[in-house]
Amino acid sequence: MKEFRMKVLNSFGPNPRMLRMFLLEKNINVGFVEHDLMAAENRQEKYLGKNPGGQLPALELDNGMVIAETVVICDYLEEINPEPALIGKTGEERAEARMWNRRVEQKITENIYAGFRFAEGLKLFENRMRCLPEAADGFKAAGQDGLAWLDEQMHDNQFICGDRITIADLVLYCCTDFAAGVGQSIDINLKNITAWFSRMESRPSSAESLHPASEKVGMKG
Repeated sequence: MKEFRMKVLNSFGPNPRMLRMFLLEKNINVGFVEHDLMAAENRQEKYLGKNPGGQLPALELDNGMVIAETVVICDYLEEINPEPALIGKTGEERAEARMWNRRVEQKITENIYAGFRFAEGLKLFENRMRCLPEAADGFKAAGQDGLAWLDEQMHDNQFICGDRITIADLVLYCCTDFAAGVGQSIDINLKNITAWFSRMESRPSSAESLHPASEKVGMKG
């Protein structure tokens, strides 16, 4: 495992888990600094001084620079540690992975997360951001529509981009594994997505990336 002098500003949650899974898949070893997401530590002045957007995770480099946005962090990590490639080895592969990842985010994960924040997670988020509880059911339905659309696209593919695992798989897996615990499970009639989920769940990085707080919180993140 390759070691790098940088640290992840880490917490419980599906997005921090996605970054941990990415690091495991790429055999990258970095330090971790824990933050209490449930107590809104990431919304306090000390954290906002490093990452004004307030999101977790973030990556703090040894020169003091802080990189936020989970997919951007993964892009950076692939730049400095290209193998094994989880975005792509060629321009075409990288474009394909980013295209499908954006489709996954726009059609599925952004809707699933909004549905959670505006319903089951409302008490946690209502003082942190503008919430629209009246829109929760619509976002949840849109997320399921997106999963049904992706199921049709996958055919017999092992992964979203064919036979190679990419960042798109990690983004969707960490979201759907979290969503299953908050009332947004994958429809069992979506045979391709269901088979894909089982393949992702069987990877060692799936269990190893779970945060220790997951059991206490009662959600996978």
